[in-house]
Amino acid sequence: MTIRQTSSGFTLIELVIVMTLIVVLAGIGLVAYGNSQTRAREAVLKEDLFRMRDAIDQYAADKKHYPGTLADLVLGRYLRAIPVDPFTNSAGTWQTTISDINAADFSAQPGVFDVQSGSDRTAMDGSQYADW
Repeated sequence: MTIRQTSSGFTLIELVIVMTLIVVLAGIGLVAYGNSQTRAREAVLKEDLFRMRDAIDQYAADKKHYPGTLADLVLGRYLRAIPVDPFTNSAGTWQTTISDINAADFSAQPGVFDVQSGSDRTAMDGSQYADW
């Protein structure tokens, strides 16, 4: 009568395969997490740009001229605060476009006509955030 000796546990090959699968799944999870954070920042940027442009339009409609700076929107209570650019993490990096001088009224002062992000990064769709 022979006695068969059995060992319990995992072989080295089984452990390596399981560890490889864990690393691959963790890598996929990290990429998905990074993409979701970038999409969230892009959504915040789009909303901030929409709100600031809307405030500029409201200011221009009420005062009959564009604001001199973005701070004028806060002083006039069109915005509570200048939002922080989600890609530069600063409220001072917004790039403003100044309006042209009105040919019909030379006494009108040029002001902030449009605003873009100050980031030089590329969006997930391939465009530049500064072009939004």
